[in-house]
Formats: sequence, C-alpha cells, structure tokens
Amino acid sequence: MDGGDEYHNRHDNIPSLELSRLKVISALGRGAKGVVFLVQTESSHSEFLALKAISKDSIKKKKIHNNSDGNEYRRICFEQQVLSRFQHPLLPRLRGVLTTDSIVGYAIDYCPGRDLNSLRKRQTEKMFSDDLIRFYAAELVLALEYLHGLGIVYRDLKPENVMIQENGHLMLVDFDLSTKLSPKSPETRPVVRSNIKSEPMKKKEKRFLSFNSCCNSGISPEDSAVSLPELGVSSVSSKSDTVTKSNSFVGTEEYVAPEIILGNGHDFAVDWWCLGVMLYEMLYGATPFRGSNRKETFYRILTKSPVLVGEPTPLRDLIGKLLEKDPKQRISLEEIKGHDFFRGVDWDLIIRIARPPFIPVGPQFEDTKGNKDIDVESFVEGIFKIGNDEKVEANKTAENMNNGDNTSNGVWVGGLNHPSQTDKFFIF
Repeated sequence: MDGGDEYHNRHDNIPSLELSRLKVISALGRGAKGVVFLVQTESSHSEFLALKAISKDSIKKKKIHNNSDGNEYRRICFEQQVLSRFQHPLLPRLRGVLTTDSIVGYAIDYCPGRDLNSLRKRQTEKMFSDDLIRFYAAELVLALEYLHGLGIVYRDLKPENVMIQENGHLMLVDFDLSTKLSPKSPETRPVVRSNIKSEPMKKKEKRFLSFNSCCNSGISPEDSAVSLPELGVSSVSSKSDTVTKSNSFVGTEEYVAPEIILGNGHDFAVDWWCLGVMLYEMLYGATPFRGSNRKETFYRILTKSPVLVGEPTPLRDLIGKLLEKDPKQRISLEEIKGHDFFRGVDWDLIIRIARPPFIPVGPQFEDTKGNKDIDVESFVEGIFKIGNDEKVEANKTAENMNNGDNTSNGVWVGGLNHPSQTDKFFIF
C-alpha cells in the first residue's frame, strides 16, 4: 500500500482538506519534517488554520538513506492519532488532514501570539517576571498532566513548541517526537514542601489569575548520538520501575534529560526535566547547560548543576528540584503542584481565566484572497529537495514570506511585559 493511502485510510473519521479550498496566506516556518503555512478556510464560517505539509519524497528518501525497515509514515500517523485524541484547551485540535500526490499534512488552530520564546525576547532584558512564569508554568503543568494521563510522553518541551492562542492561553504543538507508554497512574508520593519560606499571606488572599514559528524537531532517533566514553561519563544502570520506559534518543539538545543521554530508558520524568530547563530560561534568558557544541552541552547536562544566581526563592528552589539528574529523585507532579511557588494557585481555575497576561490581536491581512504566489506542493518539494547548505537560506525565505502585518504585538494586561512591575492580576 502506498504510504499516502495508508495515511489517508487511518483518518477516515477526521475531515479531509483540499488545497483548492484553502487560501494560503503565508509560510510561517519549517522544521525537520515539514513546512507550516497559515491558511484560511473558504467555508461560510471562515477560520485561520496552521497547516503542516510534509513532502512524501523527503520521507521516502529519509527511509532509504537511514536504511530503515520501518514505515516513516507511521510517525506522521502517530502524531495525527495523538492530536485526534486531545480534548483539552491547552492542546491543539486536529482540524483536518490532507493528502495529495506529493504531500501529506494536517491542520490545527492557528495561534496568533506566536511562541513563548518570541514573547520572552520582547520582555525587558528578555526575561519573564516571576508572576508571568507562574502563570505559564501552571498551564504547562496542566498540559503535561493531561498528556501523561493518556500515556503520552511529550519529550520536546521548549519555548518554540509552546504557542500563545488567540485567548492568551498556551498551546503545546509538535508531537512528532512524542511516544506512548502505559498511562501514568495517579501520584502516591507525599507532597514535600520546599524549605524556601514564602511571604506570609492573608487568609482571604489568593493568587487569582485574572487572567508562529515552526518548531525545530531537534534530536531524532536517526541522529548520531555522542557516545558516553567520548563525554567522559560512565553509563549508570538503573533498576526497572513499574512504569514502561522508552530507549529512543530524542529531544532538543539543550533540553534533553540526562537519562536520555545515558540511554538506560526514560519515562514521563523527562518532561519535568524539560520544564525545569524552560523555567530557567524564562527566568534568566538562557538555558542552564548550553555548551559550545553538542558534546559539551551533553557533558554539562550529565555533570554540572544549574547555576541559580540570586537569593533563594521558591521559583529557584522549584527549578533545582526539576533539574534533578536522577529521574527517581526528581520532583513529581503532585510535589510540583504543591510546591511553594504555586502556593494558593487554584488549579481548576487557571484554564478558565478570561484575561491571561498577554492577549494577542487576531490576524490582520490586507490580502484576504490569499497569496497566489505560494503553491504549497511545489514550495514544500522545493525546500526538501535542496542541499544542506541551502536549507538555512530556505528557512529564512519561508520566514520572510510571513508578512510582518500578520503577527501583531497584541495587548498586555496590567503592564506584565515589564518584569520589574507588579502583576495587577495576581493577589499576593
């Protein structure tokens, strides 16, 4: 059976999209496997969608080049199947699938706020305030909790994969590195409070939260890993847990967990490590273990402790516990939700907040008829046929095609774009 037919047949219950019935507005960016386009439906209730299109030829060539006996389409199908299961406001909805003679793809809701990394770079000193970090971190915890309940390990949590929806809430995207394990059972470990003292709170006071670049795929199983002897680190065997583990070597190198590098199997705990790296980056404006090359970065991940500059705070304490190198000692979900950094947060309220800290303005386009110069099929084929030296330039071209008017600055609530200012929508 042709890969495209297999792809199509597995999605009979999901709406099929036709390129002829989509207005292509712009190319938003590209990743290792595809190009993301901003498109508009031609239905009576016109909507903006993000369409990820993948070249069939590039998948076939990748399969031959890597001498793989597996079906590269299975990874694409897995991602679509995962998306089709989601029923959560912080995760994407699969809006339709598409297949032609040359490409396969899928569409999800478009997020006009772009990604969390671009938002961070617009902050004072390119860092978030503790209040902003608390809000976004809480939403990430809820999204990961939902995924783990489905048995899905995300494995590629990073700011570029966290989009900001039109309503200001977050959305995790790009699940091509995710995997399925046995569903995570409810935590039974006791909640341990940190030793960092929080400021006293009045009894009636509560933290009341009144309140698109394409993602890089990073390290994939077919990438060549740096060997442990080369890093000067010995492999440490770990006892088997009751939770199933994966041995795939995947992730984005600055965010990859130690157990993935060691290759002894990993589970849901890798996502909490990634969250720790993200929180560190949101606080300090840089990731904690970055080296001059992959080898040095991996060495630092395995051997160095994160440098948490500044006075002890609940946030720094939480980051330290998330960046625990031993996954068995790493802070658990219930411990995270019970940590002092989140003291007083109403976890049931967060996703219902009507006014998140940053609310992007919806897309505004001068050309409502779409960009007739973009032929999706030829555009995707052209990008993935070029040589490696030309890929960087092609990526820039795709990004430049995204009209500057398409992404607006949005509306800030309560001056939250300045870390030095107090968030008017939190009560401390």
